[in-house]
Amino acid sequence: MDNINNTKLILLCGKMGAGKTTTSKAIAEESNAVLISEDEWLSSHYPAQINTFDDYIKYAQQIKPFVKAHVQNILTAGVTVVMDFPANTQRQRKWLLSICQEIGSDHELIYLNISDERCLSQISKRRKEQPERSQFDTQEMFYEVSKYFEAPSKEEGLHIIERS
Repeated sequence: MDNINNTKLILLCGKMGAGKTTTSKAIAEESNAVLISEDEWLSSHYPAQINTFDDYIKYAQQIKPFVKAHVQNILTAGVTVVMDFPANTQRQRKWLLSICQEIGSDHELIYLNISDERCLSQISKRRKEQPERSQFDTQEMFYEVSKYFEAPSKEEGLHIIERS
């Protein structure tokens, strides 16, 4: 299927603390694209209800149908979208890729291939700058979440741009 209107869906992949949010904001600004943040959607729709990793999984799953329709509408209108949603597992990437494939829009996956040490350093800095995140921005949570991380591969049908 041809690209509907030269728009694209820009996705980000990288371990916790790799800089996905910072990078997504910069790309959206540089590209004059719409930025859609999972953290913002979750905190707006489920304030004070996400207290554990299991809560995150539950509520992140619940917003997917709404996010998908919203992003597809924006892409169809001719606007590029940057999704600050984790594309850290094959399953997550498959869902994100389906958003653009269903409507014939292109995509890019920015893979932030950052060392664990640098991620942990950035998490520590973020914890100080955003104390409201300190419950989740811990070394223990980094290692827990990192167990599920799967580096992207071209076999997934992705247009990967790797940054380190």
